[in-house]
Amino acid sequence: MITGILYIVATPIGNLADITYRAIETLQKVDLIVCEDTRTSQKLFERYKIATQKTSFYQFQKNKGAVKPMPKGDFIISQLKDGKNIALVTDAGTPGISDPGNQLVEYAVKNNIAVIPIPGVSALTTLASVSGIDLSRFIFLGFPPHKKGRETFFREVVVQKYPVSYFESPHRLIKNLELLKSLAPEKRIILGRELTKMFEEIVRGEISEALEYFKNNEAKIKGEIVIIIQ
Repeated sequence: MITGILYIVATPIGNLADITYRAIETLQKVDLIVCEDTRTSQKLFERYKIATQKTSFYQFQKNKGAVKPMPKGDFIISQLKDGKNIALVTDAGTPGISDPGNQLVEYAVKNNIAVIPIPGVSALTTLASVSGIDLSRFIFLGFPPHKKGRETFFREVVVQKYPVSYFESPHRLIKNLELLKSLAPEKRIILGRELTKMFEEIVRGEISEALEYFKNNEAKIKGEIVIIIQ
């Protein structure tokens, strides 16, 4: 039996012009696009006239850690087994990096479905490319815990031998920097905010300097944030 292919398609993290020709072609030719949130992706689809049928998969987020995804995952796999080609996109960037997309990929692999990456933008590599430091080796830790284990997370960050990169919510940035300052005030930070968008900003300096800057400019703390601790 010939099964369909699951394409993992990277999409822009802000500037819609950053999408690749291959990504557009893939999204136009597949039978179904699985989105983290169809409403978020709609601007991209409208700009590039992508009329392919779409469905959401954010239900996976309620089932983290389970061996078997929720019913929507069963539906997607059944479509693939019926020979349909499906593209997976996240709200922004490359699927499977700190989002539930990796669950769908894992489920597809267990069901012997071919998975093909369509590479492109990632907030992680975008900031890394302009960091100006040696990142031949670095550690990526995703999002810090919201409550339990948060201090332990940052204690581990500041003792690492190599640079550490992670994502952070704008709502927790000040507390993040305050905790880092208390643990290792001498550490340097590279912080990217609203990368590729109109108000893109990259802040560099000691943790205490970054904390003071954002305390004085709290109105700027918007959008997704990527951090590298040097």
